[in-house]
Amino acid sequence: MGGWWDMAAEELEQQYSPSRWSPRLGPDEVIQAHLAAAAAGTQRARAGAQTSLHVPYGDGDGEKLDMYLPTDPSGTFPVLVYIHGGYWQCLSKDESGFAAPSLVSQGVGLVAVGYDIAPKGAVLVSGVYDLEPILHTYVNDALHMSREVAQRNSPLLHIAPAAPAAAACKVLVAMAQHDSPEFRRQSREYVLALRAAGWSVSMLDLAGVDHFDIVEKLSEDSYILTQVILNMTLSA
Repeated sequence: MGGWWDMAAEELEQQYSPSRWSPRLGPDEVIQAHLAAAAAGTQRARAGAQTSLHVPYGDGDGEKLDMYLPTDPSGTFPVLVYIHGGYWQCLSKDESGFAAPSLVSQGVGLVAVGYDIAPKGAVLVSGVYDLEPILHTYVNDALHMSREVAQRNSPLLHIAPAAPAAAACKVLVAMAQHDSPEFRRQSREYVLALRAAGWSVSMLDLAGVDHFDIVEKLSEDSYILTQVILNMTLSA
C-alpha cells in the first residue's frame, strides 16, 4: 500500500480538506455552519459560566487564553486544554469555548488557548531545498537518507499553489555571497519555483558574508537582514 507521496495532487488535496468529507453539508456550507455554531456556543458559555478571559501567556497579540471555571472552583479540579484547529489560518479562542457548559457543570474546567495564526511570513536563510544531491555527499553518511526520503522532504518538490489565504504570507529567501555555487543555485531555483506557484517571494543576496556569519550578524541591530525581519514581523 502506497503512502501520500503516491497520490496525485488533486487526491492529496481531497484527503486533507475535511470539509469535503462531511455527509451533512457541502464544503463551503459545513465550514460556515461550524463557524457559526462554535461562535454561538462560545457566547453562551461566556454568558453562563464563571470565566477569566483574555489572560496573556506570552508577548504576542494572539497569545491569550480563556478560562472557564466550574461553579465551585475552590479546590483542585481537572482541566481540558483546548487548542483550536483551522490549519493555523483561521478560528481563534473566541470560537473555542463552546464545550465549557457541559464540562463545568461536572466540575471540569476548560482553557481555550489562542495563538498567532498564519500567515506570519517566512525568512529562509542559506537553505537546502532539494535534498537529493546530499545523497551523494559525506553528509548522508550519518543521515542514511534514501532517494525516496530525500524527495519526500525536499521543499522544492512540494510547492503547493498559493491559496488566497496565503496571499499575505511573504517569503524571503536570503543567501550569502560566499555560499557555495550549489547553495546559491538552490536558493535561486526555489525562488523561481515559489513565484511560479503564485507565492509572494523575494530574494536577498547578502554581500560580504558566508554561510555562517549570514546568521551570526543577526545580533547586530543595523544588519540588513535584521532590519528586514523586523519590518516583516512588525508590519504583519
